[in-house]
Amino acid sequence: MPARYDVAILGGGLAGGCLARQLRLEAPALRVLVVEKRRHPVREAAFKVGESSVEIGAHYFQKRLGLEPHLRSAQLEKLGLRYFFTRGDNRDVAARVELGPAAFPPVPSFQLDRGRLENFLLRENAALGVTVVDGCRVQSIALGRGGDHHVTIADEDGRIREIAARWIVDASGRAGLLKRQLGLVRASTHAANAAWWRFRSRIAIDDWSRDSSWRARVPSGLRWHSTVHLMGVGYWFWLIPLASGSHSFGIVADAELHPFARINRFERALDWLREFEPQAAEVMERHAHELEDFLALQHFAHACARVFSPDRWALVGEAGVFTDPFYSPGSDFIAMGNDYTTDLIVRDARGENVSERVEAFNATYLRLFEAFIRLYDGQYPIMGNAQVMTAKISWDNSSYWSMTALLFFQRRFVRPEFIASIDPLLRRYFVLHARMQQFFNAWFRADAAAQYEPVGLNILGIDLMRDWQASLAAPLVDDDALRARLEHNFENLQALARTWQAVAVDRHPGLRRVVDEDGGPLVDVSPLRLTPAGVPVG
Repeated sequence: MPARYDVAILGGGLAGGCLARQLRLEAPALRVLVVEKRRHPVREAAFKVGESSVEIGAHYFQKRLGLEPHLRSAQLEKLGLRYFFTRGDNRDVAARVELGPAAFPPVPSFQLDRGRLENFLLRENAALGVTVVDGCRVQSIALGRGGDHHVTIADEDGRIREIAARWIVDASGRAGLLKRQLGLVRASTHAANAAWWRFRSRIAIDDWSRDSSWRARVPSGLRWHSTVHLMGVGYWFWLIPLASGSHSFGIVADAELHPFARINRFERALDWLREFEPQAAEVMERHAHELEDFLALQHFAHACARVFSPDRWALVGEAGVFTDPFYSPGSDFIAMGNDYTTDLIVRDARGENVSERVEAFNATYLRLFEAFIRLYDGQYPIMGNAQVMTAKISWDNSSYWSMTALLFFQRRFVRPEFIASIDPLLRRYFVLHARMQQFFNAWFRADAAAQYEPVGLNILGIDLMRDWQASLAAPLVDDDALRARLEHNFENLQALARTWQAVAVDRHPGLRRVVDEDGGPLVDVSPLRLTPAGVPVG
């Protein structure tokens, strides 16, 4: 094991493993070290969260890292995000409003068995020439002033080694080694908790009802390939299949509405399910003897003052920031953070001064974090309302596909001069985004008592939304064409915002005080409008 490296990555999980691969692919001459505290191989169906990917993360794994053969052969393609909204006593899944695609979306994403993927990454990284040391803990980090950084590590037998590196990348997850050492920890106002576990068998939600019309909505019978969400006021319960044959389950809940003590042990989580999701509870009870693990985490969202430094260190993955598992953005932030980190390290190795890029990347990354956290902060009560949450999901996904994901797929986040050129547009977008989150909250308060007739919905059935998702796979375009496309997308987002506001005001005229009625164009969202329970149709 050499004593000096160009890059020392502290953590060999998903973020660190992917970064090591990306560095070797883009700059094979770099000497890269990965220090991982767990002895590998780890077992499959590992107890980490972050098993569901969406478009940015999936594209990063597939195309940037060249992992498509592994994803297709050793993981599961995902049948989108699927939501079942609370109705009555939640004992019949077919009696709930369902929001989800009937077929696999045009641009794919995957369910990730984290143990299987991380084992693969460490093996492949070693084969690519990365120095991988597992079963080792970081004892100390001494950041150099202008020169190399120094890291002291200890193996399981207590042997101490010191290495030097030009760059230190903290990929240690929630341990947040550098973040804590440098006093960069920042609390998040988003207060939610989670508990999760795995069973060693496949649980197909398609088998939860024999209703023929319900089953016909997804003719393939592959609802279970989706990231399934059972939704209620202040909570959601996930079901995620893993390619190893296990199935992942988790409760994520607002800290005030559903106290952590209700879910922080397996038996307590079962009791909670019996109260709020009794059909799911019955399934969990039948498989309780197959329990593989159980973990719970309080106040999981966290922020950070800085993630990239001109002093040649970076924080990637959960070592930096984390928002919420809803919408599965964890691998997206890994992808964006790793892209930034790779760009900085490669340019620095070529002798470039990257100080200005560091500041630009840091500002944009944390700006995105703040935009994402708005999706969740104070919004969990809305999850119990099928109509308001359908509108919110359609808006949140549309914003993601038409702006954030588009910029990533078109490789513009690592072009700070391009991001600066669209700053006025981004400012307008972030203001609209914040106002829409406030609007959904106000709409929910006006509509909180409503129940809706069960029906199947699909946001990809809206032409505009399907086009946004599908067009992510389009070839790269020049800067002028992309600016024009972003401006056009923003105009359509304004029309979508205007439309949902009009729908809300039509049902609750008092909401007129919180919307801007400018008389502009609208979007046809009629396939996503629900009928209140007990209201005659036609």
